[in-house]
Amino acid sequence: MLKTFKKLNALVRGDFSRIFAPFFKSTIMGLKCGIVGLPNVGKSTLFNLLSNAKAQSANFPFCTIEPNIGVTSVPDERLNALAKLVHPERIVPATVDIVDIAGLVKGASKGEGLGNKFLANIRETDAILHVIRCFDDENVVHVDGSINPIRDKETIDFELQLKDLESLEKKAERLKRAASTGDKDAKKAVAVLDVYKKHMEKGMPARTAPVDEADKVIIEDAFLLTVKPVMYICNVDEKSVLTGNDYTRKVEEIAQREGAEVLIIAGKLEAEITELEDPEERAMFLEDAGLNEPGMNKLIKSAYKLLNLSTYFTAGVKEVRAWTIENGMTAPQAAGVIHTDFQKGFIKAEVIKFSDYISYGSEQAVKEAGKMSMEGKEYKVEDGDVMNFKFNV
Repeated sequence: MLKTFKKLNALVRGDFSRIFAPFFKSTIMGLKCGIVGLPNVGKSTLFNLLSNAKAQSANFPFCTIEPNIGVTSVPDERLNALAKLVHPERIVPATVDIVDIAGLVKGASKGEGLGNKFLANIRETDAILHVIRCFDDENVVHVDGSINPIRDKETIDFELQLKDLESLEKKAERLKRAASTGDKDAKKAVAVLDVYKKHMEKGMPARTAPVDEADKVIIEDAFLLTVKPVMYICNVDEKSVLTGNDYTRKVEEIAQREGAEVLIIAGKLEAEITELEDPEERAMFLEDAGLNEPGMNKLIKSAYKLLNLSTYFTAGVKEVRAWTIENGMTAPQAAGVIHTDFQKGFIKAEVIKFSDYISYGSEQAVKEAGKMSMEGKEYKVEDGDVMNFKFNV
């Protein structure tokens, strides 16, 4: 079969995983968002909603000890729109891994509350979803005895920053020895680390340090926690889901200064919606709450955006599929997300804009209208492109 593909210089559409898995190495991105926060703020509830898994959830601290890992689909109405035209055997959405990390407490950076293990779990994620309790409920215990979202946020930030400062100190010690011998690169690296150190000693995360983009590579092997993009998720009661409350407004003020995103979610309400099996009942429930879509959909889309990702599609009779790429990827790089050999043997890509595909109703109609373009190695894939790759192996 492989010889046939070489001779045909195959034009690929559709069921990649089934046809090519025996021959090619896949490079599909493994994307992870870690859910963090103090104990009892709603992390495991949020995880259950996102992944449809059933992480243990209870009204006491350290209910989650080992991290739960789930996979959630990225909601994308365009996928279903394409499927209605193509009538594929299956639809495959893009996905994001969600990691429910046990609640951090004061002293976590020094090992308190199994902190070292929890911090190591955070290090393995690509982005942080920081859940903050923004509701009053005397029946739900707070680890610090009162509701104060700013204090709670700062507790988590402080522990992550302490761990990062420790990592920076270790790296600086190694570099200073090299710098003392006259190594110019080491001297420059020490100076960059000092910028990070002074910035973080002011209580600021590494991601906002005033460092040139080219110099950020210096800290890559330090695996800093606060360099990761973060989204603050305010868990509120039902009456605050549309307008927020005094708690959420305080979080939004701080997040604005950090350049971070904030999303307001009513975890309890979302859980009730999820329990409804009838789609019409869910729609009615959402309408009664004043929502046009589940908060979980907004969260997943926002997390996808937070990771600087976009989507392109392949559409064939076997499957219509969404593929995850980093913004700015070229056509060969996007092809490589399917299989490495697609990138190595890339010749060109047939590209249809999603809006054109929907307007004309089929690939053939798009071709006849002259709306399909042939793109080479320099083409930067745009979100929503429907693509076929021509390649050599």
